[in-house]
Amino acid sequence: MNLPRALSFATLAALGLMAKGVVAQAALEVPLAFVGEAGSSAQFGARQGLDEAIMQGEFLGQQYRLDATPDTAVAIISALPAAGLAELARQHPNTPVLNVGAADDDLRDQCTANVFHVLPSARMAHDATAQWQQAHPDSQVSAQAWHPEFEKYAAAQLNKRYTAQFKLPMDDHAWAGWAAVKLLSDTVAREQSAAPAVLLEALRERLAFDGQKGVDMSFRPNGQLRQPLLLVEAGRLVGEAPVRGVVDIEDLDSLGPSRCEAGAK
Repeated sequence: MNLPRALSFATLAALGLMAKGVVAQAALEVPLAFVGEAGSSAQFGARQGLDEAIMQGEFLGQQYRLDATPDTAVAIISALPAAGLAELARQHPNTPVLNVGAADDDLRDQCTANVFHVLPSARMAHDATAQWQQAHPDSQVSAQAWHPEFEKYAAAQLNKRYTAQFKLPMDDHAWAGWAAVKLLSDTVAREQSAAPAVLLEALRERLAFDGQKGVDMSFRPNGQLRQPLLLVEAGRLVGEAPVRGVVDIEDLDSLGPSRCEAGAK
């Protein structure tokens, strides 16, 4: 059986448990909520992530669903604009809220304790394009979280799975929706818990998530997911940031700020 690369940890863990003869226990319920426009690419991406979480959960005795209400969810995936996201986080201060829809820099500056920004910020995109233009002054590029032509690090397989299911290319919001569910399921697998308080601490302190981008990503103090960005010119994938020759290519903090503004929460 050809499993996606991101599932290898769960598979090995499951085989290890079986080898030790651990007695099966009641399944761990993991109710997740998606708040945003139905039929959006962010929702489709979250559904793709759910499919993979369900497969992973079959090995580990974990049952995932994406139809919970925010009041009953252990984590909330938000594809709302900035104001809606802020209000959602305020109403559920003890539940992780993963932002897959709003790129506003002000949201990151607020450093709201339970908000985790999976979608890159506008400042990250600006820094990525500035780095590229420093090395390629005549280029006019945009920076994106994802691109359907991206193939490295099992990205091609993720793009194929998504397109096969939804008949659409995977875009930034679809990737963010997928990544939000996937990093949550990976965290539940490591922690063997779906308690919101455990997830909040683990996401802040112990996340190591590949996201099919070839590097361990983690959340900054301001809640932003550190990640490489893809550079696109005229619809074609031309490079990646951090940009080699301009900054250290492992320096993900060269894209956007890491700290909270003075006086922010």
